[in-house]
Amino acid sequence: MRRRQFISLLGGAAAVWPLVAGAQQRPAKLPLIGIIDDGPIWKHFRLALHDLGYIEGQTIAFEYRRAEGKPDRLTAAATELVRLPVDVIAVYGTAAAGAAMAATKTIPIVAISVGDPVRGGLVGSLARPGGNLTGNTVLGPDIGAKRTQLLKEVIPAVSRVAFLLNPDNASHVAYREELRAAAPGLGVQMIFVRMGSSDEFESAFAAMMQERPDAFTMTGDPFHQLHVPWILDFLARHRLPAMYQLRENVLAGGLMSYGASQPDLFRRATGYVHKILQGTKPADLPVEQPVKFDLVVNLRTAKALGLTMPESFLLRADEVIE
Repeated sequence: MRRRQFISLLGGAAAVWPLVAGAQQRPAKLPLIGIIDDGPIWKHFRLALHDLGYIEGQTIAFEYRRAEGKPDRLTAAATELVRLPVDVIAVYGTAAAGAAMAATKTIPIVAISVGDPVRGGLVGSLARPGGNLTGNTVLGPDIGAKRTQLLKEVIPAVSRVAFLLNPDNASHVAYREELRAAAPGLGVQMIFVRMGSSDEFESAFAAMMQERPDAFTMTGDPFHQLHVPWILDFLARHRLPAMYQLRENVLAGGLMSYGASQPDLFRRATGYVHKILQGTKPADLPVEQPVKFDLVVNLRTAKALGLTMPESFLLRADEVIE
């Protein structure tokens, strides 16, 4: 079993299997949680709430809106939840968090797995958010540079690394600056691949290949994650090794990942919801940072790419898929 250790700011977790509950059908006194872009990962959030004593239809209700990570639809989804209104808005990722903040300055927002919430303009500081948003971040110090360093350990000859950039994700600005600063010391040149809409995939990746990258990296950006099957297939066809943020991408066939556990971040976010429903203001709840990151390696993919993973590297991995 892989260990997960985080700075403890809030207590525990768990949740209930989803059932869309319309605000007009719930008893008026039930707290209503608005969720944008519900998906499989959110089951950890609902189960964690259940473990905290919240039962859907009896002590809590949910309202869902779809946006598929698209900026205009995120704005519309957040605005609809505000108009209901909901008691708390829960969102995944920086772009959805920004849309929720633009829609309301009063309804509490719990943001899960965001990039850099300070440089992304979501909070004043991690210790004192200062507004109506709090939550947790996937970032630790120099995490983007660390992923590139790990790639170099496995493939020392790597000199040109492509990074998938979402121009609508404010946290990607921080990633880009960090990678640009770290690249000379790592002996690599970064290739930034801008992809903010579905119809840009073919052209963006074709242009990327013209730059002759040796390796590829991407984050857990929710919009990009919608297209992971396509990305995995493209990289496999072009025999391009890749480093991911999410373990789930490696389970699906990616080479390796280095990052915090997404299910754990969703579980831990329920502590914020519970405290907010008990009367605590988001401004008084520090943003939680991960202190442990897991390295996951897919040996099947390595063999398909013709790579030999150093034994010392595999011994450091938290999980090896064979």
